Amino acid sequence: MKQVVQNYKSGELALLEVPEPACKPGGVLVRTVYSLISTGTEMMKVSEASMSLVGKAKARPDQVAKVMQSVATNGLSATYRKVTSKLDSYTPLGYSLCGIVEQVGDGITDVAVGDLVACAGNEHALHSELNWVPKNLYSRVPAGVDPRHAAFGTVGSIAMQGVRRGEPQIGDVALVIGLGLIGQLVVQLLTSSGVRVVGVDPDPERCKLAESLGALTCAHPASGIVDTAVDELTHGAGVDQTYLAAGGNTNDPVELAAKLSRDRGRVIDIGKCKLDLPWNAYYEKELDVRFSRSYGPGRYDPSYELEGRDYPIGQVRWTERRNLECVIDLIARDRLDVEPLITHVADFSSAVETYKSLNEGELKAVAVLFRYPDAVARTEPVVTSARVGLVSTPATGLPAGQPVRLGFIGAGNYASSMLLPHLVERSDVQLEHVATTSALSGANAKRKFGFAAASTDIDNVLGDSSIDAVFVVTRHSSHAELTRQALLAGKSVFVEKPLALSPEELQKVLDAIEESGNDRLQVGFNRRFAPLLHEARGQFGPRVGPATVRYLVNAGRLDHGSWYNQTATEGSRFAGEGGHFIDTVSWLLDADPVSVYATGDLQVTLGYEDGSTAVITYAETGSSGFPKETLDLTADGKVLKFDDFVRASVYSRKKWASSRIPKGRDKGQAAEVDAFLSAVRTGGPMPISVASMAATTLATLAAQASVSNAAPVRIELPVKAGAPA
Repeated sequence: MKQVVQNYKSGELALLEVPEPACKPGGVLVRTVYSLISTGTEMMKVSEASMSLVGKAKARPDQVAKVMQSVATNGLSATYRKVTSKLDSYTPLGYSLCGIVEQVGDGITDVAVGDLVACAGNEHALHSELNWVPKNLYSRVPAGVDPRHAAFGTVGSIAMQGVRRGEPQIGDVALVIGLGLIGQLVVQLLTSSGVRVVGVDPDPERCKLAESLGALTCAHPASGIVDTAVDELTHGAGVDQTYLAAGGNTNDPVELAAKLSRDRGRVIDIGKCKLDLPWNAYYEKELDVRFSRSYGPGRYDPSYELEGRDYPIGQVRWTERRNLECVIDLIARDRLDVEPLITHVADFSSAVETYKSLNEGELKAVAVLFRYPDAVARTEPVVTSARVGLVSTPATGLPAGQPVRLGFIGAGNYASSMLLPHLVERSDVQLEHVATTSALSGANAKRKFGFAAASTDIDNVLGDSSIDAVFVVTRHSSHAELTRQALLAGKSVFVEKPLALSPEELQKVLDAIEESGNDRLQVGFNRRFAPLLHEARGQFGPRVGPATVRYLVNAGRLDHGSWYNQTATEGSRFAGEGGHFIDTVSWLLDADPVSVYATGDLQVTLGYEDGSTAVITYAETGSSGFPKETLDLTADGKVLKFDDFVRASVYSRKKWASSRIPKGRDKGQAAEVDAFLSAVRTGGPMPISVASMAATTLATLAAQASVSNAAPVRIELPVKAGAPA
């Protein structure tokens, strides 16, 4: 069998052929399906192995002390031979995986051959095709849990134990320093416990990820943003706990912890960072410094880990195994979402190249999984989507180098001017088939954009097994039904707005996702992808308090012959177009609306859970000479002003204004298409969650209901749509 190993002397990484382990009593033999690279701990080992002997000594002073003791006891020559022999040996990597029980040892009754289990241990849950795992270091995975997610069990247990050591209480404010893999999990666990979380990391992308997973504010430690947020959230008292999930050789994390902690606050060290405690700062606040030991009680105890002797639950509530079971349970119940943390999935055969890419900085990742293809083929699970709550099959992506093969249903003005021009020149796209109501329009699209085939029968698109994804760009009244059919046909679907013209149509789409297990869906809400709006949002930065948004849409009058006027069949104009603006606001606020109140002149007021409000004025009587879309966002003493995809500015401590006027109004169609294709190609999550698109659709439809009833409408997602993203 194959196993990832490293020579600590030379730094060599190898995928080595080694003998298969025997199935000993007191444990199980597990065939790995996915194993997780700990991008913190493991990459630290890989980096240290490439150092000189002097560098290794500086990195591990604890080992140097052992060497000096050995010299005193055994002499220099014997110690040298011992040390060089140990350094020049292969050592394993890995400690967190999910696999299938292949053989059960004597004394094991809680799992059977064929069961899926999450496994832990840096001697037992290795990057290896087969592992023998003792009883207290595995946990059975419930049916419906994605094996990729279950592979996070051990790393999740490390985060879990750290949170337990902090003893958080509902309403506390916590600071997480370091938003790598462990830090991201700590953020979610704290948020699920009713704790308000702020985070610190120099990487802005990791800050954004943590905010999307529940943190209120995350920023660079030197920005002052987190200091301000802590001051506002705690009324100047300071945070209740600080979780050190950072690595490196800087003392900045422990100094920041002292600065932002309250009197008698707790500081919990989870990662491996420098701990040169500033005495005065820690003494004056009488800070409680605690260490979190790996996965929990039982770690490093041979009688627990190897001999299977459990601690009585009355004496030790949370052990290694019970922490592991708890993490898997949270994943199974959609309370811990690890899907957004998965940056890259690599075949196990490319393990050495993957480690090198990580070590050299070519692959920047939060979490990387190794996939063991033979074992993956044996599982083929149906899983519950953690972000949406709909049954879905895991997307596998396309083989490397294979273009995304597309079918189009509809090729009218919008498709021909706003979508297809961004596809026709791409080498990673193959335009297979276009189906239109008119034979001539299909022929024109085939000639102009290079489709391989054209017809007037949508079954030629939906029934073609070679087509990976379908674009639905037809009249509004057909969107929901065509989307439903395409999902049932197993296609990834890009549908132009609106997704549906009634709650009943929306429910049929959600039912199709439930029935097929296919949630690979994106609605054409392109404004959230507009480069200038992205830049302005980045300049505005994260917010702490509620926001107020004013959005003027100077829609103008429709031409007399426009099919938008066919309201009996195509729905109201706002039902067709309003989702654009609601989605834009929700994206800016990073939340979905919970209430809608609209008046007859289409002043639509959206309410959000955190107290934020947005007023969208959809005006048909304005001047055509005035910009179509203008928006103001106000929060936390800052104002973002956005003028029709041409200019943007942010008023804060320092004013920022977009530096140049673009040649055209880029409303995000190119970036939107690129994001969709990337998700199809890689098998990664779709750019917008189904729950968010469903909430936007319901809010759009609720505007008309509110006008009719002259009352606010509460937005409640259908049960099958799950929790909002």
